[in-house]
Amino acid sequence: MMPTDEAKPDAESSEPPAPQRPSRAGRDLKAAIGVGVGIGIVVIATLFLYRPAFAIIVGLAVVLAINELQSAVRTGGVEVPRWPILIGGAAMLVASWFWGLQGLVIALLATFLAVIFGRMRGPLHGYLASTATGLFITIYVPFLAGFAVLLTKPENGEQLVLTWAIAVVCSDTGGYASGVLFGKHPMAPRISPKKSWEGFAGSVVLAGIAGALLYELLLGFPWWLGVLYGAIVAVFAVTGDLLESIIKRDVGVKDMGSLLPGHGGAMDRMDSLLLTAPAAYVLLSATPAIVNALG
Repeated sequence: MMPTDEAKPDAESSEPPAPQRPSRAGRDLKAAIGVGVGIGIVVIATLFLYRPAFAIIVGLAVVLAINELQSAVRTGGVEVPRWPILIGGAAMLVASWFWGLQGLVIALLATFLAVIFGRMRGPLHGYLASTATGLFITIYVPFLAGFAVLLTKPENGEQLVLTWAIAVVCSDTGGYASGVLFGKHPMAPRISPKKSWEGFAGSVVLAGIAGALLYELLLGFPWWLGVLYGAIVAVFAVTGDLLESIIKRDVGVKDMGSLLPGHGGAMDRMDSLLLTAPAAYVLLSATPAIVNALG
């Protein structure tokens, strides 16, 4: 007896759903864009409504990033003194706000001493690795972030911070788009297989264009200096991204955290921002003198 139509299994329902193919970017693009736009709105609002609030946001990001790095290196078998770095990191940002670059450096030295003495309470085994890693975290996160606070101090601090942040965002965006569309030649396959020289070129080009527009329209400097500024920022941004990839591969984690959908942890969002902050501070501080020297 032939089975009736009702007895036939539904071919469509019996087949397992086709697995979704991950994007070439390896992340949730919609979530990444949404989170990025939200962060941008908060940063712009704090800069123009109440500038000290921007420094507070930087401080919160630094605390989150320090915790993520400490957890990551703990996974790799290294324990670092938590509270000396957290308290010292906050003190470094406060010092940079009130006393500038000199205050930031003095607070860095004080934090390093606190890490040295704080680690003495633990076992002697691994002391050197622990203190060296603690110093690295102290420099990598709060010290570099202190330059973002320093950028807000001049009278045109809002414009300087935007010139830094927008150039970094354009570098990341240009690298992402160019890498997805044209990436064929790996830049550092052992460190980050998805990084390509085509993506790096996209970072430099888009950051250079952004730098030209920002210098000309926002700061009133020659556009060609902005091109150089944007290209240098892109180099530091890509280097910062690679540096974080090295750290993650060394300790064996995929992401530093899961706080930000589409991005990972706070550290995953800050990697390119941190290394570019001192570079942007030096370049933007030196630009007026360069313009005056050129006449």
